[in-house]
Amino acid sequence: MQNLTPLSAQFVAHFGEMGSRWGINRTVGQIYALIFVSEKPLNADEIADALEFSRSNVSIGLKELQSWRLVKLRHIAGDRREYFEAPQDVWEIFKNLAEERRRREIDPTLSMLRAAMLETPGNEADQYAQSRMKQMHELIELSSTWFDDVQRLSPETLARLMRMGSSVKTVLDMTDKLKSVGRRKAAGDE
Repeated sequence: MQNLTPLSAQFVAHFGEMGSRWGINRTVGQIYALIFVSEKPLNADEIADALEFSRSNVSIGLKELQSWRLVKLRHIAGDRREYFEAPQDVWEIFKNLAEERRRREIDPTLSMLRAAMLETPGNEADQYAQSRMKQMHELIELSSTWFDDVQRLSPETLARLMRMGSSVKTVLDMTDKLKSVGRRKAAGDE
């Protein structure tokens, strides 16, 4: 990898390795990593030179990254080439990635499950399968609703929520106790 610092080269190589585990190929992972750590927007030729990839592989990778909304196209005055940069806000990147995974993976599964639940089961095996699919649908629907709520949080609130970790349970337990006290008082007042 030409002209990369050892730290950047390590990051780019790691993202390439991890790409296949995340459902993208090594080339796309490395292109994204390079753009992410670059101080300035890069054009396709610069990316190809730095990573020693063919220009066509870089073009294909950039199209994929644009479809995921992980890179943004920029034009520089006086230069006809297209430049690419990653969003500066890591929360925006996280949200874009999560939204795209949902659109590509979760939504089609929900559609299939909804259609399966509308079927009239023909035998006990189908009834059992349909009941299991209903459970899966309910879980995915619940997590999707939660995800929608989380997407509306500010980055600061989202970070606070994530830092709370399992201590969220303490807050929920306190809420349950307050509700219980409120119900007892309401029952005693009647």
